Amino acid sequence: MFENELTAQAAARPAVQRRGMERRRAILDAAEELLGEQGYEAATLKAVGERAGIPTASMYHYFPDRHQVDAELLRRHLRAVEELLVTALENCELPALRDAVDVVIDPMRDYFRTHRSCVELWFAGRSEIVSDLVREFDAAQADRLWRLLVERGLLPADTPRLVLQLAFEVGNRLFDIAYRQSPTGDDVTIDEARRMVTAYLETYAV
Repeated sequence: MFENELTAQAAARPAVQRRGMERRRAILDAAEELLGEQGYEAATLKAVGERAGIPTASMYHYFPDRHQVDAELLRRHLRAVEELLVTALENCELPALRDAVDVVIDPMRDYFRTHRSCVELWFAGRSEIVSDLVREFDAAQADRLWRLLVERGLLPADTPRLVLQLAFEVGNRLFDIAYRQSPTGDDVTIDEARRMVTAYLETYAV
């Protein structure tokens, strides 16, 4: 009898885990919808729970606070953006540094324009955990771009990696301005970002 109870518990465990995963996914999907429709301030834990059909008290079984929801949703976005950037960089010709800057800026601009929830998290929802995720992402992409530019002969091998890190930081700040001016990103500001980052990188060009 005792063995039968253990077997029943073991059989039920995957179903419980699956239900937990489904609820976490429902919470993230609801948060993405609210962020996209109403902006950062509206996507409270209570509102997300109501959209997902999960009581507020039960929400804490899956996420301890709103910032953890933000972080998990942003991680989902970052994986998608990184995949776009990797594909773009691996399949492009780079005759000049301006082309390299475009290959990074264009996919990010296009992704932001079709995923407002990402914009809200990236620029409006800057909790400490979200800020750390953005910094880690930028650092990884800056390192990837540094290696590519050196391999393609567009930057000398002794170019400090800090140069690319600063270029990403500048680009991030200007994107912030662009999306504060327009929900789809002000094109004039984004073009100025291209000019500024390109001009800076060209001071190190071969």
